Amino acid sequence: MKYETKGYTVITGASSGIGYETAKAFAARGKNLVVVARRKDCLKALKNEILEKCPTVDVIIKTVDLSVLENVYQFYSSLQGLRLETWVNNAGFGNYGSVAQQDLGKIDTMIRLNIEALTILSSLFVHDYKDVPETQLINISSCGGYTIVPTAVTYCATKFYVSTFTEGLAWELMETGAKMRAKVLAPAATQTEFGKKANNVDAYDYDKAFGTYHTSKQMAEFLLQLYDSDSTLGIVDRETFRFDLRSPMFPYSNHSIHNQKP
Repeated sequence: MKYETKGYTVITGASSGIGYETAKAFAARGKNLVVVARRKDCLKALKNEILEKCPTVDVIIKTVDLSVLENVYQFYSSLQGLRLETWVNNAGFGNYGSVAQQDLGKIDTMIRLNIEALTILSSLFVHDYKDVPETQLINISSCGGYTIVPTAVTYCATKFYVSTFTEGLAWELMETGAKMRAKVLAPAATQTEFGKKANNVDAYDYDKAFGTYHTSKQMAEFLLQLYDSDSTLGIVDRETFRFDLRSPMFPYSNHSIHNQKP
């Protein structure tokens, strides 16, 4: 396939929060963007803000609900012809509440967005670009993808999936000599729209709920540190809020005698 000569960074969930700030951070480095979310007005505001400071950057808006499986495939197909360099799967949301009382309609959508859409888009991108030098896949997990948080059990389970899937993919790419690198960003409390969505409220006070938290801009800066590094994992300590770059945390039994033989 013949691609355009200029490369693009794809960012899902770019209408607010970490995705919004990450788009601005990549644009500041001169990276062309494909920004993806449901809210077109927010994406237009993002594009205008970027072009005011970075007029030479190309910003492509894609208005898509990625919780709908058919849309996920159609969205990826719409990018054919573009040369992709980096893919950031940021779209997702959380839920606070007991498992016994959780809204299953909301949970169904959360699983489809946090797990299914991320898996499909990651797989398609890896299939097409794994042997292209300097390509990166960065999936946004959570410190709740490494620790089970009370009243957020189902959300944490989706993020454990993101963490293990991406760490496993990172091992697979390294062991097969692929050029692409897969990485995980695991934030702790971050001032975004997450709190409102997870609690089903119209307003959310992070100072009252957490006291200590990062801003979306800080998390975008952490993401770029991960992007620039050779590390697989960038994680915020939930107690100290220190950001660290690390090797994969989950065990990888690549040398076990009990593995399925090829």
